[in-house]
Amino acid sequence: MRTDLGWRRFYAAGWLATAGVAAVAFVLWRAHVREVEQRADDAERTREEVARRRAVEERLHIARELHDSLTHSISVINVQVGVAAHLARKRGEEPAPALLAIQEASSDAARELRSTLDTLRREDDGNGAGLDRLPALVERARSSGLPITVTVEGTPRPLPPEVDQTAYRVVQEALTNVSRHAGEATATVRITYGAGVLRVGVDDDGSASRTPPVPGHGLIGMRERVTGLGGQLRTGPGPAAGFSVAAELPTGQAGPARPAGGRP
Repeated sequence: MRTDLGWRRFYAAGWLATAGVAAVAFVLWRAHVREVEQRADDAERTREEVARRRAVEERLHIARELHDSLTHSISVINVQVGVAAHLARKRGEEPAPALLAIQEASSDAARELRSTLDTLRREDDGNGAGLDRLPALVERARSSGLPITVTVEGTPRPLPPEVDQTAYRVVQEALTNVSRHAGEATATVRITYGAGVLRVGVDDDGSASRTPPVPGHGLIGMRERVTGLGGQLRTGPGPAAGFSVAAELPTGQAGPARPAGGRP
């Protein structure tokens, strides 16, 4: 009887010792797991910081290259055109519309380049071109000989900055392509403020633009801008003639869309 009691005590002590060892092993295992997780988190943060630093360095490098390669050239163009316009007026002549269009376009290009350089030098995107500059863009295109009709539908309202800028860039690139590829043509620009969506459409009736242009940086950049905001972009030959560009951009806003025509 005494022997059985001793064995039971021995077994109990053994189980207690085993439980104690298991508890210590579990605590050590948890501490090791936390240490491994902490090292993984530190490594991930380090990778993110390195990637962020490299991205900043690359943006600054691009900003320097753009400044060195483009700013001087655009400034020279603007100065030379301004001199030519001044000399024409000095002779009592009115400067040619094409000359004035070049002067305005070079000034606008210089402003946009400065805005781009500021954006590259900042962490976030700053103030850029938006639909408030659409009338000036249209007038420049008209002065270069491209007839354009602009229609605004719905109730204009403030847009998220990235949507506003992307809409302007879509119209700008589409009109540039019309000027380059459509030949003798007219263009139509449509801006539609819908419930939670902004629709932008640019159509032309040029016979030379029935064949879609080879995708270049402009079209690729346009598509990247639109899809990056969760929107959709459709490009291709128009239903009857010319070429068509249509973009849908979510605005995250729900509002009335009463039809209202307008022409800048």
